[in-house]
Amino acid sequence: MKWYKAMRPFHSNKSLNAFLAVLLVFSILSAWGTSAKAGYSRLTPAEQASTLLERMTPEERVGQLFLITFNGTEVGTESEIYQLITEHHIGGVVLKAANDNFYYDGSSPESTINQTAYLNRTLQQIEWSASLNRQTLPNGSGDFIPTFVPLFIAISQEGDGFPNDQILHGITKLPNAMAIGATWNAQLAEELGQIAGRELSTLGFNLLIGPSLDVLELPLLESTHTLGTRTFGGDPYWVGRMGKAYIRGVHLGSQGKMAVSAKHFPGHGSSDRLPEEEVATIRKSLSDLKSFDLAPFFAVTGLASNAEETVDALLTSHIRYQGLQGNIRATTRPLNLDPQAFELLMQLPELKSWRENGGLMISDDLGSRAMRRFYELTNQTFEARRVALSAFLAGNDMLYVGNFTSTGDPDTFASTVHTLEFFAQKYREDPAFAQRVDTSVLRILTLKYKLYGLFNLGTVLQPYAELEKQTEARQKVLEVARASATLVSPTQAQLDEALPEPPGAQDRIIIFSDTRTEQQCSQCPPYNMLAKTSLRDTILRLYGPQVGGVINPNFLYSYTLNELLDFLNSSGAATQSPIDVDLRRANWIVFLMLDQSAQYPSYSTLIRFLDEKPNLFQQKKLIVFAMGAPFYLDATTISKLTAYYVLYSKTPEFLDVSAYLLFQELRPTGALPVSVPTIGYDLNEMLFPDPDQEISLFIDLPSPISETSVPATLQATPTLQFHPQDTLPLRTSVILDHNGHAVPDGTPVRFTFNFEGMPNNIIQETTTSEGVAKTVFTIPSVGALEIFVQSENARSDPMRIDILPSGELLLTPTNTSAPTDTETPVPLPTPTQITPEVEKVIPPSEPGILDWWLALITSGGVGLGIYQARFNRHPGQWRARASLLAFIGGMGVYLYLIFGLPGSREVLEKSVPISVILGTFGGGLIGAVIALSWKKIHEWTVQRNKSSER
Repeated sequence: MKWYKAMRPFHSNKSLNAFLAVLLVFSILSAWGTSAKAGYSRLTPAEQASTLLERMTPEERVGQLFLITFNGTEVGTESEIYQLITEHHIGGVVLKAANDNFYYDGSSPESTINQTAYLNRTLQQIEWSASLNRQTLPNGSGDFIPTFVPLFIAISQEGDGFPNDQILHGITKLPNAMAIGATWNAQLAEELGQIAGRELSTLGFNLLIGPSLDVLELPLLESTHTLGTRTFGGDPYWVGRMGKAYIRGVHLGSQGKMAVSAKHFPGHGSSDRLPEEEVATIRKSLSDLKSFDLAPFFAVTGLASNAEETVDALLTSHIRYQGLQGNIRATTRPLNLDPQAFELLMQLPELKSWRENGGLMISDDLGSRAMRRFYELTNQTFEARRVALSAFLAGNDMLYVGNFTSTGDPDTFASTVHTLEFFAQKYREDPAFAQRVDTSVLRILTLKYKLYGLFNLGTVLQPYAELEKQTEARQKVLEVARASATLVSPTQAQLDEALPEPPGAQDRIIIFSDTRTEQQCSQCPPYNMLAKTSLRDTILRLYGPQVGGVINPNFLYSYTLNELLDFLNSSGAATQSPIDVDLRRANWIVFLMLDQSAQYPSYSTLIRFLDEKPNLFQQKKLIVFAMGAPFYLDATTISKLTAYYVLYSKTPEFLDVSAYLLFQELRPTGALPVSVPTIGYDLNEMLFPDPDQEISLFIDLPSPISETSVPATLQATPTLQFHPQDTLPLRTSVILDHNGHAVPDGTPVRFTFNFEGMPNNIIQETTTSEGVAKTVFTIPSVGALEIFVQSENARSDPMRIDILPSGELLLTPTNTSAPTDTETPVPLPTPTQITPEVEKVIPPSEPGILDWWLALITSGGVGLGIYQARFNRHPGQWRARASLLAFIGGMGVYLYLIFGLPGSREVLEKSVPISVILGTFGGGLIGAVIALSWKKIHEWTVQRNKSSER
């Protein structure tokens, strides 16, 4: 009764009824939100996508099919990209340095990442804001409220800086794919993927276009038209293994917030054209593709062992195939425009299973120079909407459109809008087309739900934080640089003889650097990607006067390759060039080389110097560091060098490694991951089993003992006894290739069994997995069994096993070079029981119905406490108002939490019940403060009115 009486003065005030109504609404809304969200979160991403699709208009559906590029960083209400997002509901954008989407002020790398993070957040906020405003249907038949579907914000960041990275400042400068491939270490590939995933997702990207899974086949000398260091290498197995590890790393590093689209499906490694420049034609049958180009894509789709290793999408390439469908004279259209060729590949079991599980196909840029040239060369006009329709009907789910200007249209924006409108109209008129659109949109929405779980601004806009662990990331890049450094010529033993000592304090070193400039954007200040004094500065930092004085700074000379070219062109001039003087005085000549191109004939300059100036380098130490691809020098040219190293990348860590190599503080351990025919390096032969190794044999049971055995000695592991007709499981040790790494999966291995009393040997053929081959042999009877294993020219010594009547095994090595010990039966204990690990299930951080009760109780308690405590000195109506506002404040915070608004996810991850209690308690206090402020303002207003009346 006390509460009721206190409310009496407030009964006549109509606001009481309003407050009570608000109280009821907040209670119902919070209960509904809790139960609805809990029920919705139990739906699978595919079910969520299907539910959302039902609410989408044709314009919203077809908009999801398009990935758009745009120029600059302006995304205000007057910009074209703003209109494409808000009015045409596009599915995503691709940010590119060539389109000036990134900015660098020339002084602070943070300027680039801060601008990028702001741009990405703004793009998602534009999409969110559009979903809050009612729009009119294009045909005028009504209006609708757009659905909020997060944008894909995509980037291609291939490593090694310009030109294949888009962000050049502020994030870790990762090496290119070939440098990773040269380590032959999948764990390093995964760790670099984690760095990329963590940093890019922190900036707001959620779709990585890459890595390249192309297998680089027989690159040509001085070729400037191959993917080069953009690929992991030239072996299908290792490209697939490295790609799988990198993809796993991206998924883990981004905590599942970044989708990955591998490229350039179905493989561009055999072409002599860059995919961006021209549509290449490759003469390959389907069987050739399956065994070579497609193998890495199989590894990350249907053959992937878990979700982290499975790629989310494939980027289809502009490439034609001659002989793909059996007729060697038949040539396909570009694959992403050819429905028959596309379907032929999608029906392959490995791709079909992946596709059925939601795998997404994305076209490569349909407005690229390659596509436009294809239409020009075939005397066709480039009509954007027909190109897009052909690509979509061929089988692509998303259409990546860049410079997408139709012949006759004023600009790309106009052509893109016409294409979107054309697709929407066709959707309404063509049921078959509409069904095809819905199928693709379901794939797109499902993938986005996999990334976010729920579509609200709180889950999409992760709190921006400074990029962490960059020092640790750079250490990992240095580890890759050290592991990938490759000595191509001579052998290490020959080099040790030729260079018994590193440069000393009295040695003079002249360095020629392949200096080039790069820009983050067209208006950004240029800077050198490899400065004239880069290596000199590195040497002084590591070996100069401040760190032991190994080298004299006055004896280090730096020049650019362009300066060397000018010197060669001016030979015979009357005045002596400084380069000539320094070359004659130098003891060491060092070249730091980037890749050859039409614009930068770097290796041509080096070759000219070797041909024209032998008197200037003979009797000197001549060292070449290739900071790019390894295949620009032939064997004759390499024979003139004291040492030829390949480092593959040009980031600062790789410069450090070049200095370590020069001063002999590091012995290179990398190996060429691609064939280099000009020097007789055949990758396929190098991956054969090394004939100098001895393969060991083991009984293969669930609890294997250590393999630290004497080579060629069969090891008995814990097992049951063996009797006639039992199967004897066997496995080999890890079989190594010529580079000392496990041979590729699928390497043939032959087990030969010779059983006493049998006239013929029993031969069983199998293949390796992770370098190990396994087989089982059925024991025919009691007696002596001799086994040996062979893979190519590598083999084990024969091993003798005596199966005794008691079931015990007697192991006898039969190496004839040494007598054997007295035969002793080997005890065979019972195998250890292996307890499988149970995956810990982490409960979702979502409030439930019990948390709603906690919120009601806490908010109500705060309201009652406010009523009884602080406001006892105030009239009843203000006490009631304070209590109600406290309740509303508490439940308002609860609603903020359950609807996943910005910051709520991080709060709930710690503890849902505690977060709900503390949040509603704090909200209640805020409501009370608002009531007190309201009362003070009211009293001040009344007092002022009284004063004015006087």
